[in-house]
Amino acid sequence: MKISYTGRHEEFPPKQRAKLEAKIQKLSKLVKGDKEAHVILSQERFLRKVEITMHAWDHALVGVGTDRDLVTAADAAVERLEKQLLKLRAKFRDTNRYKGKGVSAPQAAEPAASSSKSGKKAASVLAVEGKKHKKVFRVNHSDGSKPMTVEEAMLEMDASQDYMVYRDASTDRVTVLMRRADGHFDLIES
Repeated sequence: MKISYTGRHEEFPPKQRAKLEAKIQKLSKLVKGDKEAHVILSQERFLRKVEITMHAWDHALVGVGTDRDLVTAADAAVERLEKQLLKLRAKFRDTNRYKGKGVSAPQAAEPAASSSKSGKKAASVLAVEGKKHKKVFRVNHSDGSKPMTVEEAMLEMDASQDYMVYRDASTDRVTVLMRRADGHFDLIES
């Protein structure tokens, strides 16, 4: 781990510096990837301030400790940094990072067998207690569609459409127009 020091009015004693580096090395084992820490020492009147900055999981973690004694301030900064790091690690580890953002991944997911002939990756089949996972399609209501009458909705429906959901112009309610098997229509108003 790379540790850089900046002392604004003070230098860190070598013996305490080795102890601080050992503590930071212990924290660096929790983080994967590039490991770098920046320690800033400053002094205001009788107070010593130690600020330790680390980057983990695209977050900047900062531990600040202030005390009369430099070693006590450094211990407080490491303790605060450790709390932040453990909280972020738990959040990163426990969060479901799943392809379907609106749907959390089930506990027992079983991937389907992929076909090597097609060249495409087959979608994994999610199974929860023997049932397939249903996909939810979100409807975009901000597409700029205008309210329409029943006659306009009937004209708008294609021969391939069996139903149409629209906002009624006179009542401003959501209405469903369904085509029956005999060719007539059913109108469902909310």
